[in-house]
Amino acid sequence: MRMSESGPRRAERLELPDGEGGGARADALPARSDLDPRDQWRLEDIYPADDVWERDFGALQPQTAAAAAYRGQLGSSAAVLLEALRLRERQSQVLERLFAYAHMRSDEDTRRSTYQAMQGRIASLATQIEGNWAYFEPELLALPEATLRGWIEHPPTDASGLEIYRHRLEDLLRTKPHVLSAPEEELLARAGDVARAPDVVFGMLNEADLRFPEVHDEQGRRIELTKGRYIRLLESRKRAVREEAFRTLYAAYGRQRNTLGALLGSAVQRDWFYAQARRYGSCLEMALDGDNIPVSVYTSLIGAVRARLPELHRYLRLRRHVLGVERLHMYDLYVPLVEEPRADIPYPEAVDLVAAGIVPLGEDYVARYRRGTAGGWVDVFENQGKRGGAYSYGVYGVHPFVLMNYQGSFDHVFTLAHEFGHALHSDLTQSAQPYTYANYSIFAAEVASTVNEALLMGDLLRRATDTRERAYLINHHLEGFRTTLIRQVMFAEFELRIHEQVERGESLTADGLSEVYRALNADYYGAEVELDPEIDLEWARIPHFYRAFYVYKYATGFSAAQALAEAVRRGGAVARDRYLEFLRSGSHGYPVDLLRRAGVDMVTPAPVAAALDVFARLVGELEGLIGSGAAPGSAAQKG
Repeated sequence: MRMSESGPRRAERLELPDGEGGGARADALPARSDLDPRDQWRLEDIYPADDVWERDFGALQPQTAAAAAYRGQLGSSAAVLLEALRLRERQSQVLERLFAYAHMRSDEDTRRSTYQAMQGRIASLATQIEGNWAYFEPELLALPEATLRGWIEHPPTDASGLEIYRHRLEDLLRTKPHVLSAPEEELLARAGDVARAPDVVFGMLNEADLRFPEVHDEQGRRIELTKGRYIRLLESRKRAVREEAFRTLYAAYGRQRNTLGALLGSAVQRDWFYAQARRYGSCLEMALDGDNIPVSVYTSLIGAVRARLPELHRYLRLRRHVLGVERLHMYDLYVPLVEEPRADIPYPEAVDLVAAGIVPLGEDYVARYRRGTAGGWVDVFENQGKRGGAYSYGVYGVHPFVLMNYQGSFDHVFTLAHEFGHALHSDLTQSAQPYTYANYSIFAAEVASTVNEALLMGDLLRRATDTRERAYLINHHLEGFRTTLIRQVMFAEFELRIHEQVERGESLTADGLSEVYRALNADYYGAEVELDPEIDLEWARIPHFYRAFYVYKYATGFSAAQALAEAVRRGGAVARDRYLEFLRSGSHGYPVDLLRRAGVDMVTPAPVAAALDVFARLVGELEGLIGSGAAPGSAAQKG
């Protein structure tokens, strides 16, 4: 399974029916049953009906004890080890299918308790199965290393399939200092449901229970504020609309601030518990070790971005000038400086725009994309109760799925490109790798998604027909740098600081979290932005903070992707084939090594520095295009 969340700024476009105005209330979101089934994903490709899911679930339950047959036997022969590996993988693959179906059915309408319950059941079963296999790694590592390496390098005839697992077993030997005894591993595995509690509770509160009051759109109509509409309202030309949406959203989170502070604090405490249990020096060290990534990659990323913050401040000064305001507020950061050339891009046209952008990746890649967008892979439009945002979900043996909430903006065209970067990464990996390597690191995943966006941007810039269109695209690209590289590094530094607090024995409270978050905003945005008090609470609405040290991968992925996309555009077949080989590799190698083979070395600061060089150049070009005054189509303030 591979679920890849969308990037940090996947804006939602507010759609309103024609003919309404004044103080009338806009129509509610459509029910799912009112949408065209051709614009919905086909989860029946996983399970044709719920009762088939129940059959698979029922068949797996009795197998939970099957792991016991191999306990104490793994060292008896290479053939027995191979049998155990294959059994464990078969169980894992069924678990992943069961969870994928329940999870995506739930996301179609988060109010339906049936699928929430199914997710809970499969999570509990997974915990039980994981607990039964908890002896596996400790028992393997208790074998003489020469024996295990001998089996890996020269498997006997009755265990000839063992060579497939070579990288996996060598990686296990690498992590030996952090693998516990069998009883300790079993205890940690059986605590899985308890450990997931902060994430589950936050998800229910944030996606299902939290509701926002009505706000006004640009025409003065009263509409219900949703997370799906929020960013689009922040893009309004009317400052009053932006401010109302901003203050209304954070007022709702503010009413839950102590609960949300306790949830995030519990999640960080959990991370520190596991880090200590596994004998790591810090939560960061534990989080990065899974991908064999040096801690220096994380800390140097923060240092590289902090060193270039004056270039962000230059961009913010341009923003303030174009908006015509004395001081920027946090709700002024998302309105485009140049009006979007197209007010509404139909979904089929968006599909074609992305297809044109990814042509440098070759005919096979484009054909896979066309097959995916033709039907069954994508859940396109927003409906009542549907989970917000966007993601891709790979299901081994089926095909990837993409959740969208498409609403016609250029930003959503880029979201489509982004999510299909993930989806086709899954498709290519699964077509080339056995199940054991058909997953891939999030570190690698964010490269695949952002390369597609970079190629799309390059194609659109090449085809831009006038100054206004080019200025809009450059502004859009700059926002990608700001939100996906610079802002995510600020998030990463926030995560590092609050984990370090817990590691020092300090507790986390809503007030303390807000204090840390405000200080970082002050550092990153400097004197260019008025720090509205509401922004202190932004940590309360970021789901990624419940997956420790995840967001930095957006920044590293974005930086690597700029270099790879440029190489593919300029390098022809050689650069393209190296990149496609990276996509096909899955987890059959460490992500830093796979990227190095593709042409980018993320252990050095060079890719981040090069990306920030492009940011500085684009700021200069936008200054020239806009000039000393607001150019036609620029975001001069309304009302």
